[in-house]
Amino acid sequence: MAEIVNIRGTEATAKIRHILTPALLPIITLGIYFFYWWYQINREMADYGRAKGTKELGDSPGKSLLAVTLGALIIVPALVSIWNTTKRVQAAQRLTGLEPINGWIALILFLVISPAYDAYLQSGLNPVWKTQAGETEQPQPVPA
Repeated sequence: MAEIVNIRGTEATAKIRHILTPALLPIITLGIYFFYWWYQINREMADYGRAKGTKELGDSPGKSLLAVTLGALIIVPALVSIWNTTKRVQAAQRLTGLEPINGWIALILFLVISPAYDAYLQSGLNPVWKTQAGETEQPQPVPA
């Protein structure tokens, strides 16, 4: 079950999803969930970008979705959308003060095991949304 969190500075929300959700649900739903997930993560990042006052996180999740659906017929738009979404995840992590995911690992996962790429992107977004929820990724000190 995904946890819904508010994006600070907006009325928008984001979801902390289990990392296997974007990897496995598209297989079960014959690919349909992938398109829903792709739109949602791009919308969440665009909302976060507006809250932070930057266009670096995108502004049109519909274009990203269009690129991986109809644009996939031409191939290039889909690849550009995948590249840009990876960059947006990295930018969201930087804006939050987190270590960005590795772009080379993302590329290798995309080329070799595409569902693992989706899980990797989600694993990069979850800490961003946890930070928005007020949770911290820093370990708590152990009492002596």
